[in-house]
Amino acid sequence: MDILSNLHYNSGSRKKRKRVGRGEGSGHGGTSIRGMNGQLSRSGANHRLWFEGGQMPLQRRIPKVGFVSPFKVVNQVVNLFQLQEMADAKKIGAEKVTAVVLFKVGLISSLRPYKILGHGELKAKLDIEANYVSKSAKEKIEAVGGSVTLI
Repeated sequence: MDILSNLHYNSGSRKKRKRVGRGEGSGHGGTSIRGMNGQLSRSGANHRLWFEGGQMPLQRRIPKVGFVSPFKVVNQVVNLFQLQEMADAKKIGAEKVTAVVLFKVGLISSLRPYKILGHGELKAKLDIEANYVSKSAKEKIEAVGGSVTLI
């Protein structure tokens, strides 16, 4: 019968910690498992994860190619089939479809510029306000009776 006073851990499930620097009899005496010489054997030894011991760091060894413009604008993309799905779910409808509306329903992740693309079919009549609209998307929206306004 198991009584609380008889409970114990399984053998091998808990390991004793190393008591370093406690004499030769401990098995961890002498250099206290730090080896003989070098930076990591000294007290207070510390270096960053990316430090390579004086070797030329990887970041500086790799060739740098090309140019990345800090002013590049990456547009978010909204397709017509996504707008139709939201119209079917009654999440967008009679009101004007703006960036705030699209953000609230989750079609865009922030209020950065976005572009409406013509992938899919649109059956709902929507008044859309967007930064950019593809030619095919504009044609499909206007064919259904909707309107497109560029910001």
